[in-house]
Amino acid sequence: MTDLKNPLAGAWPEALLAKAARIKLVALDVDGVMTDGTIYFSAEGDELKAFNILDGLGLKQIMAAGISVAVITGRSSPLTEKRMSDLGISQLMQGREDKKVALQELVSTLDILPEVIAYMGDDLPDLPAIRYAGLGVTVPNGYWLVQEHADHCTRAAGGRGAVRELCDLLLTAGGHMNTALTPYLEP
Repeated sequence: MTDLKNPLAGAWPEALLAKAARIKLVALDVDGVMTDGTIYFSAEGDELKAFNILDGLGLKQIMAAGISVAVITGRSSPLTEKRMSDLGISQLMQGREDKKVALQELVSTLDILPEVIAYMGDDLPDLPAIRYAGLGVTVPNGYWLVQEHADHCTRAAGGRGAVRELCDLLLTAGGHMNTALTPYLEP
């Protein structure tokens, strides 16, 4: 089989690929990253969120490649708990506005260095974690100051494939893209 290349791969600078190649843990915010940031409420007060299915498969692919995934969110939501359970993500920290402190707890618990963590967020509570992580990533619909401090801003918006784009970056940088895509191309 020929080498499969994501068309975005040529747009990723070598320095970004070098940082991405070291990543062993991806930590994600939810609202504005895994969703578009919109929260719907029914007349009965039930909360609804929309998660992007492309992001979910990308997360499964990086986990299959040996990259762990954690979710750190300021809100607490049974919908988020259900989605993370469906994806097989056990590291879920809800109700945490102190994203950097939560990330530091993961560093201690998992006995890893901040340099091997990618953190993806979109707003001010995410900024300290983005600056702490070895690879800070944001989305184009994120707050301007967060974009200014992140190592990378995805082309896709939060909730619209941004997480999948990060997953593709990590798979490409780590040399796992062919392995991730080959099963879908077999006869």
